[in-house]
Amino acid sequence: MTALLRLLSLRRRSIAVRLAVSAFLASSAILLIAAWILTTLYRENTERAFDSRLLVFANNLATDLVSPSDPESRSFSLGDPRFDLPLSGWYWQVGRPDARPRDLRTSRSLVGVPLKPATDPDNKAGIGQIRQGYGKGQDDRLLRIIERDVDLGEEGRYTVRVAGPADEIVNDVDRFRFSLYVTFGLLGLSLALTTLLQIRFGLLPLKKMRAALGTVRRGEADRITGAYPSDIAPLAGEINLLIETNREILERARTQVGNLAHALKTPLSIIVNEVGAADAPEDLSQKIREQAAVMRDQVNYHLDRARAAALAGTLGTSTEVEPALAGLVRTFGKIYRDKDIAYEVHVPPGLRFRGERQDFEEMVGNLVDNASKWAHGRVAIRAEAVAKDDYPHLLLSIEDDGPGLPPDARKAVLGRGRRLDESKPGSGLGLSIVADLAALYRGRFSLEEAALGGLRAVLEVPGDAPAGAAGH
Repeated sequence: MTALLRLLSLRRRSIAVRLAVSAFLASSAILLIAAWILTTLYRENTERAFDSRLLVFANNLATDLVSPSDPESRSFSLGDPRFDLPLSGWYWQVGRPDARPRDLRTSRSLVGVPLKPATDPDNKAGIGQIRQGYGKGQDDRLLRIIERDVDLGEEGRYTVRVAGPADEIVNDVDRFRFSLYVTFGLLGLSLALTTLLQIRFGLLPLKKMRAALGTVRRGEADRITGAYPSDIAPLAGEINLLIETNREILERARTQVGNLAHALKTPLSIIVNEVGAADAPEDLSQKIREQAAVMRDQVNYHLDRARAAALAGTLGTSTEVEPALAGLVRTFGKIYRDKDIAYEVHVPPGLRFRGERQDFEEMVGNLVDNASKWAHGRVAIRAEAVAKDDYPHLLLSIEDDGPGLPPDARKAVLGRGRRLDESKPGSGLGLSIVADLAALYRGRFSLEEAALGGLRAVLEVPGDAPAGAAGH
């Protein structure tokens, strides 16, 4: 289960991380297997070399054994002082396989204790053949033991056994293993650095394409440009074709919306004109004119929403926030000049809204208009870029120092056509228009209590951070 979770988490990682992890795992496995194989081969070679040294001593003892003299009175001498030093680890022993300890001929280094055969001989050799393996000495020291049987015919069979300290083999293999690990460690580090450089170099075209897509998304370009490798160039071409197709579909949708608007407004105008010219009761004429006006407002509302839905999130469409807000503030400053409202605007330069300027001005305009209607003298407007789902968003807050709204009324005021105070001018569609447009752009709109004491409108929609700015 843990391995499955790790695999799933790796699938969600970036291509660079996946390539680096897979290269690390593959390289580590290869280096570890190679280190094990080389260490095993070196151990075998070291053991063979050590056995060859022991075999020379065993052959010398066998030569002395087959000399034409009484086996019990023969003298054995290897000419190596290590076999005379007590418990040196170098031992030899000659005797019949079933001989008692006192009947064995041994080196002085054994100090009278028989040399036991290897506990795990590497092979089961016959008479005259070589057997080798490891065993324990009388001081529990690990020994490398080699032995062979010599058949003297009528005199019987004798076993020649020679042992040497296995420390030499172990120490030699340990030194080799340490050197091998250091070498492979440096090699692995070099491979890791080389792999990281290759990944970074190999993914540069994708990074370049991402930057090009960013320019299209921000409206700085209308298509992906630049030269790409042969395996990436078709992808760039398909994306450009998708952008062009999307633009054509939106243009057709805009045309259809405009045609529908004219098709509906013209009959409404005719109805209103005919009612005015016809000899009809005044109350009926007034009623028809009112309902025609309501129908016209509803047609305009839904046609605008249809246009916004077709254009919401369009690639290459963006609006700079600072100049758009400045124009709105100047407009509403003139409209509400009698209230002498102080507008406080805090917007970082370069902040952009990913959408049509008309939609941005309609959303923010309704919010500024609403704040200006209820404000006593101050309206604060603040915009910033925030990170959400790894993409920048525009967070806009507009608050006033007016009477505000209780929590239960904030939700009700977002209903289409709801107005909490009939003394204020307007159709009551303003805040619902903002909520609908924000939803079309997959954003969020809410009403909160303002720090100034009145109402705080919070609008979150797709946006782009200024160059060099970090999201919160």
